[in-house]
Amino acid sequence: MGFDINGVRLLLHAKQLEVNFDKVVTIGRQILYLKEKELTRLLIQAGLADADSIESFPVNSHAESFLKLLGAKVTDSLDASAYEGATIIHDLNLPLPKELSSKYSLVIDGGSLEHVFNFPAAIKNCMDLIEKDGYYIGLTPANNFLGHGFYQFSPELYHRIFCQSNGFRMIKMYLYVDRKGASFYEVMDPLELKQRVIMANSSPSFLFVAAQKSEEKEVFKIVPQQSDYEHIVWNSKRHDNPSGQGKQKTTKVVKLKRKMIDIYRRHVRVTGNSNPQFVRKIDLDLTNNK
Repeated sequence: MGFDINGVRLLLHAKQLEVNFDKVVTIGRQILYLKEKELTRLLIQAGLADADSIESFPVNSHAESFLKLLGAKVTDSLDASAYEGATIIHDLNLPLPKELSSKYSLVIDGGSLEHVFNFPAAIKNCMDLIEKDGYYIGLTPANNFLGHGFYQFSPELYHRIFCQSNGFRMIKMYLYVDRKGASFYEVMDPLELKQRVIMANSSPSFLFVAAQKSEEKEVFKIVPQQSDYEHIVWNSKRHDNPSGQGKQKTTKVVKLKRKMIDIYRRHVRVTGNSNPQFVRKIDLDLTNNK
């Protein structure tokens, strides 16, 4: 569990989005998995430090000092055991103690919830930890992590979780592959597109999720439904043909063209086999932080 170079870039971006880092709790105690010079470069680029006064962050150090640079006055961590030195010991499969309810301005899951069997209970606990107007950030497996944990997550799941009925609003959701210098793609909400957002690629990929608690509501009082099942009047044909394209005559030329497109999508494009309207490439410029 920890923040690699892409995770750090996204947390710095969250600072740009005015996420409140005042009182932070991480799910699991997080470690910085990037080189000291890489972190130094990013902090200087983001305007959070300068070359003469920057604090040293050794490789594989814990993330509390980094979170303090982002504005954290409280840097708690929650885990089911004490072996990594978490400040709060609690199993997220179980209901949250009342004294932790609405205690934090920000909850960060840096890659823990996929290891918790009772995911609905775990994500509800995370949401209940957040005070009104506070935030949730998730850096979570999306694709090609089979065997890493219990789960890998669909964008639809988080769009249906962080919604008005649960007292939340989605701020940003990005898809990116697990490599240095990754590009980031904003993922559209199936509810807005009125069709399933289907993506496939050949690289391990993550989701970045940023959401805000806009009001206090009982989480999952209304059980989430996948959007096309909740709005059954949608055209069912789109499920089988998400691109909305008509049938083509299957000639040798068409077959070759499809094969070449598939190779290009799977090995060149980060989003792999997906409709371009599902994602939008963004420029993650960190130079505007104040």
